[in-house]
Amino acid sequence: MDVIEELDDPHVPIAQACAALGVSRATLYRQTQPAKPPALSGPAPSPRRLSDPERQAVLDVLHSQEFVDQPPPEVYATLLSRGVYLASIRTMYRLLAASGESGERRAQRGPMAHAKPTLTATAPNQIWTWDITKLRGPLPGVFYCLYVVLDLFSRMTVGWLLAERESAELAEHLFAETVARHGVQPGSLTVHADRGSAMRSEGLAQLLGSLGVVRSFSRPHVSDDNAFSESQFKTLKYQPDYPDRFASLAHARAWCQEFFTWYNDLHQHSGLALFTPADVFYGRVEDVAARRQVALDTAYAAHPERFPNGPPVVRRPPASVAINPLSVDDAAGETAAPTHTGTISAAPEPGATPTAVPRPPRPRPLGSQSRNAPRSAIHS
Repeated sequence: MDVIEELDDPHVPIAQACAALGVSRATLYRQTQPAKPPALSGPAPSPRRLSDPERQAVLDVLHSQEFVDQPPPEVYATLLSRGVYLASIRTMYRLLAASGESGERRAQRGPMAHAKPTLTATAPNQIWTWDITKLRGPLPGVFYCLYVVLDLFSRMTVGWLLAERESAELAEHLFAETVARHGVQPGSLTVHADRGSAMRSEGLAQLLGSLGVVRSFSRPHVSDDNAFSESQFKTLKYQPDYPDRFASLAHARAWCQEFFTWYNDLHQHSGLALFTPADVFYGRVEDVAARRQVALDTAYAAHPERFPNGPPVVRRPPASVAINPLSVDDAAGETAAPTHTGTISAAPEPGATPTAVPRPPRPRPLGSQSRNAPRSAIHS
């Protein structure tokens, strides 16, 4: 390296000299550069930063007897009205946070752990889910409240009510009528709902307690915990003849009456292996399945080549339906919420068996109704 530095011949390029001696030019240039001072560690201090005495002066004011319980905006405005400026509001917050003094000092309820509801129905009238949805009225801001009670196992709408308001009293009336109509025995039914005010009302809790009905609630802000009711509401509002607005309460009630008749008695439910909710609720699955099996057997006998998987068999509805069913891993370490078990059975069928007829067209708008739902407005 010293030989190259001593070589002061402009006719000998540095590159050739380095190549002849086997030295990299970068090494030569790096070693011949003057030494640089060490770089400063960290960013340079901001000229806007308060000095330590200024920071302590701000904290002393915030700690004073006059301002010890006041937030920085109050302190800032009070001092500014007196012609005193110490620091910005944000700086006051930063100084308090650096001292560990920024936070809520009042008593606060901490986050609550809500257990995941796990409910399993193996027969009708073991678990009901219910919810309230709004139907748009004739004018913006006018809504009708539709209360719907759904049997989890069969998806049967066991009761519904339509009114112009949401109230706990109407919910109590709906459940008193529905439980009595279906002859539910005390201790055999669990009612699941979200955490709406009507669902958690004291009056409804006392009524269900007197009837021997257990209550279950969804976790806060978890709509999937009541997915069956939510799914039925989507089916309702996605009907091809669902109106953009209902002309009156009577129009909405007539439309809902027809919808629930179709839904219970004629709707081939995909979650029930294409049986109707009424078939499952009233125990008619095997009779309907036998007729379907005859049709499939006839088709197979006529053209077996069209069934590459062998003779077709009519599917049956699931033997159990669950809200948040436990997985195999969860079952070992998690305690489930009230769970009903038993064999598949049918609730007693009141009255005559509904006849499957073609669905009639929706009714035209009718006249107006009173504001409160009468007892006759509760349907099954």
